[in-house]
Amino acid sequence: MRILALEGSAKSASAALFEDGMLRGEFFINAGLTHSETLLPMCETLLRTLRVEVGSVERYAVSAGPGSFTGLRIAIATLKGMMAVTGRRCAPVSTLESMAYNITGDGLVCAVMDARCAQVYNALFRVERGAVTRLTPDRALSIEQLDGELAECGPIILVGDGAELCYNTFKRVRSAVLAPEPARFQRASSVARLAAQLPDEAFVTAEELVPVYLRLPQAERERRRKLKGEE
Repeated sequence: MRILALEGSAKSASAALFEDGMLRGEFFINAGLTHSETLLPMCETLLRTLRVEVGSVERYAVSAGPGSFTGLRIAIATLKGMMAVTGRRCAPVSTLESMAYNITGDGLVCAVMDARCAQVYNALFRVERGAVTRLTPDRALSIEQLDGELAECGPIILVGDGAELCYNTFKRVRSAVLAPEPARFQRASSVARLAAQLPDEAFVTAEELVPVYLRLPQAERERRRKLKGEE
C-alpha cells in the first residue's frame, strides 16, 4: 500500500512516500519558510522524482496535532485538495505519537513540542523492539510540571522541536538525553510509519479530516481575556 504523508505541525516541514512497509523517499526542510510555500511543491517533486502518479497513492496521512495552528491547517488543507481529486482517505495521527517512531532503539521516549509561555505539548511512550506503547495522553503542561513528573524516571530520550528547550530547562531530571538531530524533529516518514499500522476505520474522508488542538488559538485566548476584563 502506498501512503503519502505530510508533516507541518512546527517550523520544519516534510513529505514522505511509504510503500509496503518501506520508506521510498522523504523531503525535509527546516528553513523557517511558510508551509504554504513548501508542502505542495515537496509533494509534487517527491512523486515526480519517484515516478509515482498521484492517482496511484492509496492512502494519505498527516500529523493532525498538536502543533502550530497555522501549520496544521496548511498541511490538512493541502491533503484535502488531493483527496477531493483522488477520493482517497487520510489517517490523522497524533504529532507526538508519530515522533516516537523516530526512535529505533529501546527506551522511554518523551515527545515534546514548544507550546510557548514555558509550556510544552507532551506525551510519553515506551519503545521496545520497534513497538511503541503509549504511556500518557497528549497534553499541554508547563516545563516545570514535566520536570517534576520525570524526576524519578530512568533514562529518557527527548524528541521533538521542544526537546532542546526541555533539556536546557530541566532542573530535576538528570537522565535525559537528546535524540540525535536527524531523529529529533517531526518527520513525515514517522507519520507514515504510524499510519501504516492503523486499521481501515482510522482513515477518514476529506470532510472528516480536522486539526486536533490541545489549546485554543491565541486569538481566541486573547478575546476571552478581553471579555473577562470587561466584566
